[in-house]
Amino acid sequence: MSLCFAALGIDHRHIYGMVANMIAAGATFAGWWTEGQPNTTDGFVKRFPDVPKANTAARLLEDSAIDLILIAAIPCDRANLAIAAMRAGKDVMVDKPGCTDLDQLARLRSCVDKTGRIWSVDFSERFEVPAVTRAAELVADGAIGRVVQTVGLGPHRLNRATRPHWFFDRAAYGGILTDIASHQIDQFLYFTGSTDARITLASVANYANADSPGLQDFGEVALRSDQGHGYIRVDWYTPDALPNWGDGRLMILGTQGYIELRKYVDVGGRGGTDHLVLVNGSRCENIDASGAGMPYFTRLMADIRDRTETAMPQAHAFKVMELSLRAQAMAEAGQ
Repeated sequence: MSLCFAALGIDHRHIYGMVANMIAAGATFAGWWTEGQPNTTDGFVKRFPDVPKANTAARLLEDSAIDLILIAAIPCDRANLAIAAMRAGKDVMVDKPGCTDLDQLARLRSCVDKTGRIWSVDFSERFEVPAVTRAAELVADGAIGRVVQTVGLGPHRLNRATRPHWFFDRAAYGGILTDIASHQIDQFLYFTGSTDARITLASVANYANADSPGLQDFGEVALRSDQGHGYIRVDWYTPDALPNWGDGRLMILGTQGYIELRKYVDVGGRGGTDHLVLVNGSRCENIDASGAGMPYFTRLMADIRDRTETAMPQAHAFKVMELSLRAQAMAEAGQ
């Protein structure tokens, strides 16, 4: 099967990686459409200059040759676009957050049930990080025993001058836990093998951007399941001296050892990305995991062909967004 895809909504820069990784996996990029002229447009056209822009979204949804729709529109608009795509017979890969409220999530669940289409969220802090691929292999091989806790840290650089207006609108982006912390909730469920969890702590705040009251620049979440524990911290405080957008980390604690991922930078001095530290009964070492690959994209292609769930179970995608939205609501109720 030769898979053909299109993009609807390019408002977030994550669309660059979504498209590039699908092309690298062997899919054909047939066309794209977006509302207005987001500030990502020039960068998008520069990366994919030979791919035509459609006059309307309907033009792409009506094209029977297109199997998959990629969506990175303004977050509050993603659910409606995904539902339209699935009703048109397309499978969907959406940037996180896949939706911004529980009503949207309920409508997405209903649409998947009725259409049988795939609704997949590209949690890029797992699916586009080779170090996470290597960590998953080590955990599956029993390198650290049973996983009992994850600690996920998601710091981001604000880059205020380049942010669009919707970035500062709580209703548009869904809140910091719905948005950024969905990455870490995904990793908690995945590495602990949990299918559900209870949120025991959730808080959000705006400590450094009083002139933008719609922005939440700090958030934290704690979770428990019948498999393990999780703690998450996310923020928009990455200082200017850091050479990239954020020092994202993941700690995975097992009964026989632990793994630390320094995904994007090692402030300890090692160059490059995808640094993995493994400590167990016989090994204490730093591993360069940059070559471990990103199998999500090829697996999603196989799932579209075979109607399987090897890239990510559908129930998992829904549960991550449900927990993110419930954590956001809990945090805001406690303010």
